[in-house]
Order: sequence, then structure tokens, then C-alpha cells
Amino acid sequence: MMIFVLLLFLAVLAAWAMFAFNRLVRLRNQVKTAWADIDVQLQRRHDLVPSLVAAVQAYAGHESSTLKAVSELRAQALSQTQPARLGEVEASLERELGRLIALKESYPDLKANQNFAQLQQELVKVEEQLQYARRFYNGAVRDLDNGIQRVPDAFVARVFGFKGAEFFQAEAGSRDAVKVEMTP
Repeated sequence: MMIFVLLLFLAVLAAWAMFAFNRLVRLRNQVKTAWADIDVQLQRRHDLVPSLVAAVQAYAGHESSTLKAVSELRAQALSQTQPARLGEVEASLERELGRLIALKESYPDLKANQNFAQLQQELVKVEEQLQYARRFYNGAVRDLDNGIQRVPDAFVARVFGFKGAEFFQAEAGSRDAVKVEMTP
């Protein structure tokens, strides 16, 4: 009878460990999938940047500092793999793209350009999808981190080497309120 109870206990323990392991694998894979979704949206954004720069350059070529900053930030973003650092670079790129788009107010021909308007609309769509992808990724990271820190699953996580993931965070300065000036 004692052996039966011991075997039953070991079977329940093994079933729990298998369940916990499979749950942690699912959470880890969800983080990887969410990161891939962010990567797709960032690539779409990066693909739009050269076209936007070219469109603005045709009308406002002397705005070289903004055009150069956007191009350099795009190159930095393409080389980043760490979510935290990529978040900082992408926040800077987003800010510079905002400045690039704002140039249309100073250049009526650029504002009327159909290609520029279409690129701007595509960029807005990408930004919306990117915002959703970031929230989903950070939720997946939170779930994984909770899973590997929660007792008793933490034991399985340590035994099998599960690690937490980095949140995709905005640059510290990008959290400040955006100043918007309305012109009559």
C-alpha cells in the first residue's frame, strides 16, 4: 500500500512537472512569436523610410539634418537585436519621422504631393499595428516572467533553464507629453 501511495505521488509530481514545462514552453514561444510580429512591423516602417526621405528631399532638400537623422536612426534600428536598446532607437526614429512628416506644413507642394500623402497614410497604419504588436509582446513577456517566477513552476523553470525576456520599452524622454501647436 505504501509503495502504491509513493508511486501515485511520483506520478502526480511527474504530471505536474510535465504540465508546468509545457506551459513554460508555450509562454516562451508566445514571446518569440510576439517579437517576430514587432520585427515585421518595424521592417515595414524601415521599408517606408527611404521613400519618405526621397519624397521630402525632392521638395525640401535643404532640411538635410532631419533627413540625415532619419536615415541614420533607420540604420541603427536595423542593426539592433536587444528589445530594450531597440526600443530606445525606435522611439528616436519615431520622433524624427514625426519631424519629417511635419515638414509638409512648411512646403505646400510637398503637402499636395499624392505620393507623400500615401506614404504618410501607410506610416500611420504601420504605427498603429506596431503599437498593438508592442502591447502584445509586453503582455507575453509579463506572462512568461510570471510563469518562471511563480512557485512551484519556478522549480521547473530553473531545472530546464527558462529565462525571462526584456520588455520593449520607450526611451525615457519619449514619455514626456508631446507639445502640439495649432495654427489658425
